[in-house]
Amino acid sequence: MQMKESPTVEFKRELTDAVKREIIAFANTQGGDLYIGIDDDGTILGLDHAHNVLESVSSMLHDSIQPDILVHTYLTVETMEEKEVVKVSVSRGTRRPYHLKSKGMKPSGVFIRYGTSVTNASEENIRQMIMESDGTNFETMRSLHQELSFTEATAVFEKQALKFGPEQQRTLGLITEDGYYTNLGLLFSDQCEHTIKCARYLGNDKLEFQDRKEFSGSILTQVEQAFEYMNLYNAKSAHFEGLQRVEQESFPSYALREALINAVTHRDYSFSGSILIHLFQNRIEIVSVGGLVKGLTAEDIELGISQSRNPKLANVLYRLKWIESYGTGLQRMIESYKNRPVKPSWQIGPNAFVVTLPKITPHTPTTEDELLLDWLKNHAEFTSKELEVYLDKSKGTVRKILEELMLNGRIIRIGSGPTTRYKVKD
Repeated sequence: MQMKESPTVEFKRELTDAVKREIIAFANTQGGDLYIGIDDDGTILGLDHAHNVLESVSSMLHDSIQPDILVHTYLTVETMEEKEVVKVSVSRGTRRPYHLKSKGMKPSGVFIRYGTSVTNASEENIRQMIMESDGTNFETMRSLHQELSFTEATAVFEKQALKFGPEQQRTLGLITEDGYYTNLGLLFSDQCEHTIKCARYLGNDKLEFQDRKEFSGSILTQVEQAFEYMNLYNAKSAHFEGLQRVEQESFPSYALREALINAVTHRDYSFSGSILIHLFQNRIEIVSVGGLVKGLTAEDIELGISQSRNPKLANVLYRLKWIESYGTGLQRMIESYKNRPVKPSWQIGPNAFVVTLPKITPHTPTTEDELLLDWLKNHAEFTSKELEVYLDKSKGTVRKILEELMLNGRIIRIGSGPTTRYKVKD
């Protein structure tokens, strides 16, 4: 009975480059048998040097196809109608998608079997094959994009005197054992597809923009630039507690840093949306994509229980000392608002986590502080006796106040003895 082509059987008259596409398609679909030396209509033509053809096919598979496909192929020379043909049996691969080395994991290099025809796989086909082969863990899946560079990430590592070559990238999980970049590698690369978007508003709602920025490139560069942007609008003020000068920020820098790094570390990167930072007049909101990791509750994370969605990413940030201690981010944010009338808060949705950092209003001095500072503004020079009378304090108390004012650089002493006077510094 004459053989026929089918979804799992393919004929080729002779060895050509088309054989590579056929074998890749079998490995990416459901496997099959390729016969070299048989015409499309099933006529057995045979090969003059079948064993040489077999060796050429073996070399072709080794040199031209990735990942290693030889473990899923079995090559033999068979005799049919007293003629020799090469049979290549291909099983469904475990590291799909198989592709041409020269093209990479792109539609132009990945083929699938459709009936008795071979066609290029779509990007969605390729993603599905990666998920089926690698599992659904975002960090460890092979990246669809393999032409990556790490100029920005390398610079960040060098600031910390850390190496970031191929060996370190493999150890950290950016490169697989067989040399593919993972999605974690894509995040740290200059070609990272995710971004951080910032928007500054005139009021306390989203009706009117003042400014918008979008940061791209390596996720490390994005964090640095987004933090710099937020800090640019983090107004600084100063006040006196007693006679001690105290500097104060509108938003504690530590809280800004911790909220931003938490958003980057714990977001769900299987979603394509950006991390959003909204700067209002009375608060900053940082929105990361993805709710809590399955099994965790709001109470759990407030108690410091940590279950990272992206443990390998968290490990890299820990090595960079951007993360100080696992599971302490929210508590540290709260602590940075210690002794303030406002506190940070968060909202958790099915697919979003929103941290709100309220603005700290400038400190209002005590009445006594205010009176003293106002008096000094109107008395460029004065004696200790004049201050005693104004404050209605004892000589010993006023002496201590004068010493603190001089120590803090608010006043200087002029002269000595009974003629001693004090001058307010500009």
